[in-house]
Amino acid sequence: MNNQQLLSAAKDKYQQDGYVAIQNVLDADLIKEAQEHVEWLLQKNPGTRPENLGNDLMTDDPFWVRLVSDDRLLDIAQQFIGPDIALFASHYICKPPYDGKAVLWHQDGSYWPLEPMNVVTLWLAVDDSVVENGCLRVIPGTQTMDIQQVRPNTAVDNVLESEVDPALVDESKAVDIILKAGGVSVHNPNIIHGSEPNHSALRRCGLTIRYIPATTKIVTKTQWASAFMLRGQEVPGINSYLPKPKYVPGKHMPFRGCEAWM
Repeated sequence: MNNQQLLSAAKDKYQQDGYVAIQNVLDADLIKEAQEHVEWLLQKNPGTRPENLGNDLMTDDPFWVRLVSDDRLLDIAQQFIGPDIALFASHYICKPPYDGKAVLWHQDGSYWPLEPMNVVTLWLAVDDSVVENGCLRVIPGTQTMDIQQVRPNTAVDNVLESEVDPALVDESKAVDIILKAGGVSVHNPNIIHGSEPNHSALRRCGLTIRYIPATTKIVTKTQWASAFMLRGQEVPGINSYLPKPKYVPGKHMPFRGCEAWM
């Protein structure tokens, strides 16, 4: 199959199950830069847990915006939300060896100020993501469930400190999404998903990327920290988008092609 046929088949599986995994999306050199970016971010933010490298850090980060703007990722997103693509949010969830936190069962849409909830998540494997180091897990078919209220849970150490009602989760149906670094999974904002803690010697880092069509409004009173128009045309009066950050030597992490961002 050619690339368009592969993307079409991926869209069919997504519509049926609420998720799809696509291997070998990004090249090894770019993934190596993403791994270096994580280390750079951790050095710049020494008080931040590696699971919590969130979108508030990306407003002035040209590599991060370059990464989520990669045409190979946007081509996938376009299958699900159309040609006018903006970024809502992006977040590295980096589980260090031996003490990486769990992400309890949840629906992404429970947390997001979006109207309508027309959004797609691409989960980019920055490291190999396997069962042993706490890969993403989904409950196929739950994308048809309405968005539920989350409940606080700090009794166990977890990234979100909250969860969906456990009575709604049939763990016997859970599927582990195993990805090599550079692979991507795509999931629906309603699907119930989570991940186990990392007790292995292997780091597990993934980058969540939340793409919205230009018709979806980010409902906020202040400028959203990661609102970037990435492809196509914006819709007047919907969102206020940030200018793409300029690369400044000595201030930002150097990367291939950074000269074009100066």
